[in-house]
Amino acid sequence: MLDIAAELRRWCEEGRDFAVATVVAVGGSAPRQPGAALAVDAAGTAVGSVSGGCVEGAVYDLCRDALRTGQAVRESFGYSDEDAFSVGLTCGGTIEILVTPVPAADTRLRPVLAAALSAATLSAAGGCPVALVRVADGPPELLGRALLVRPDGSYEGSLDRTALDRTALDRTAAGEARALLEAGRTATVGAGAAGGRCGEPVTLLVESAVAPPRMIVFGAVDFAGALARIGKFLGYHVTVCDARPVFATARRFPEADEVVVDWPHRYLDATEVDARTVLCVLTHDAKFDVPLLERALRLPVGYVGAMGSRRTHEDRLRRLRDAGLGELELARLRSPIGLDLGARTPEETALSIASEIVAARRGGGGLPLTGAHTPIHHDLSAPVDMGRIDSVA
Repeated sequence: MLDIAAELRRWCEEGRDFAVATVVAVGGSAPRQPGAALAVDAAGTAVGSVSGGCVEGAVYDLCRDALRTGQAVRESFGYSDEDAFSVGLTCGGTIEILVTPVPAADTRLRPVLAAALSAATLSAAGGCPVALVRVADGPPELLGRALLVRPDGSYEGSLDRTALDRTALDRTAAGEARALLEAGRTATVGAGAAGGRCGEPVTLLVESAVAPPRMIVFGAVDFAGALARIGKFLGYHVTVCDARPVFATARRFPEADEVVVDWPHRYLDATEVDARTVLCVLTHDAKFDVPLLERALRLPVGYVGAMGSRRTHEDRLRRLRDAGLGELELARLRSPIGLDLGARTPEETALSIASEIVAARRGGGGLPLTGAHTPIHHDLSAPVDMGRIDSVA
């Protein structure tokens, strides 16, 4: 539900009663991943989506029912031969939905969700990351219970039967959430029996709200302007860096979040990157890109690509080997940058680069889907705690 945090935060501030439906598990070719949400208020206003249209009507009705009954429910939707276009997922996948009522008078769940929504909105703007943990499956009386977890492991709320005790379930949930928050990931996690006692197993949905991933574009060229635009469209925080002040100006790159005048390798040494960061080197000038790539290929970033002809690429590899880089490090370099789309214009080239970034992130092959027999949606999940993670988005 943190994907619609800004709207739900406003609903909380306005005192609206609402119910929120959240995807907690998927199978096959499901259109949305865990964490995707649809919310409906008492007047029937809806925001968000859980299926891209396949089951929105049925989930909308479930939200209205939850507002009327005050009960959280978990519902499964899959392909239906008899009624595929009404309720079933015509794409052939399955999704599990958790529907939770959040009335304004709720003094237990509402304050925790309101705090999580406020924190998530700030996180999206670069504030402190937070995780929201909810019981996605288990004893009916626990469904939808929420815990707000911060990076230091502190938390608000309780998932167990009492809001006062710091239970074993809360401590387990906070630990799992902290690990996922460090990775910036959303996942479902098995937590054993409720409260650590003998009884029905509990499944938790952990949603991480973190700052947008970074795209750093080196080289203030025309291609950089187009790439900055598409980077923003994909949700990246975009930085353009170039050592030449006459070219690196905010006026030339209005879509970028920041424009930095500095030598690329020096800026990379001084800035923060992580596993979600993508580095796009468009300078195709040895004096800029060799010292930059020497550092970039040794950093734990998600993508490193460099522009240039195949001849430039071979010369660049020779220079990087001379600088001491090994073959495993060089194998991380995407060069010439982008997928083969036959691109010519800056906009087409930016699309080619962005396509390769998405393919690398999601495990796609960059090939046409027409006639292929491979999955449309790829699962690149890597368990944070082996044997504990059920699904990851």
